[in-house]
Amino acid sequence: MELHFDKPNGPVDDAIFHVMELAGHLYYPELVREMILAALKASQENAAEADLKLMNSTLKEMRFPSKVFGPYRDIRKVTVFGSARTKPEESVYKMASLLGQELVRAGYMVITGGGGGIMQAVNEGAGPEHSFAVNIRIPYEQKPNPIVDGNPRLITYKYFFNRKVAFLKEASAIVLFPGGFGTLDEAMETLTLLQNGKHDPIPLIFLDEPSGTYWLKWLQFFAEELMSQGYINDSDFYLIDRVDSVDAVVEIINHFYRRYHSLRYVEKQMVIRLSSGIDPQCVEELKNRFQDILIPGGDIYLSGPLPAEADEPEIADLPRLVIDFNRKDFGRLQHFIKAINSY
Repeated sequence: MELHFDKPNGPVDDAIFHVMELAGHLYYPELVREMILAALKASQENAAEADLKLMNSTLKEMRFPSKVFGPYRDIRKVTVFGSARTKPEESVYKMASLLGQELVRAGYMVITGGGGGIMQAVNEGAGPEHSFAVNIRIPYEQKPNPIVDGNPRLITYKYFFNRKVAFLKEASAIVLFPGGFGTLDEAMETLTLLQNGKHDPIPLIFLDEPSGTYWLKWLQFFAEELMSQGYINDSDFYLIDRVDSVDAVVEIINHFYRRYHSLRYVEKQMVIRLSSGIDPQCVEELKNRFQDILIPGGDIYLSGPLPAEADEPEIADLPRLVIDFNRKDFGRLQHFIKAINSY
């Protein structure tokens, strides 16, 4: 029998809905139906056991983190990356521990990879009760550090790509210490997602030690090689903050959420939700400063919640800025959000 997502499937749909009834209350049953159909269709269309195992493991690895993070949705979290090989006697290790401590003091929880080095230092500073760890099963190095070992907020992954989703999906900011290939991979992937609008704007902070040059040299490479060749734009640098102190990291994150709360696309418009109001005169100034991020003839204006936002009643009281955003200048959008917070 050929199965369809957007058409009735007769007795198959009847059986699916019966199973869902037996399971009890389910959120978004139509989505659950499609997930079941996807599994059935995959088995019909693909005889490769390895592919089905990959799909099966991926769904399981996506489900469990949602359960673990779910009770903490209202608390902003900061994901911290860095080398697993950093030693406790190194000054950057002590800096990472201090960062964990100061982030918790500022009201944040932390997410690390759960291994040693920078990850362990951040978990030490934050403490186990304020730490999430998303570990990975590899043959060496990456055993859970003693701070998170046995922690109910420790998640261990088989696949790197699922782990990366958790790192980014749950984060309100990303901080990167110096590190190896893994750290650079995480830096470049985060940059790519932000550059292309595949992740909502968040602070992305490259943290060097005082007088350190690790990230400074990478930014020089970006400018001298990538931008000079036209591979990136100068506005892409708005996506990054490079600093050399823990205080600067916390200040950047706090400032980013001083007024900005979240955003959502409603049809062709972007709706930015604000945690505090903004003067109409400031909106006019923003419109003049950021004409370049609007579609031709586009506008920026104050609003209450749009009808499509009725499914988020918990933030219905927040003021909005509605923007005819061109959906391409995401570096400038990051700059725009920082400007909103500066008024």
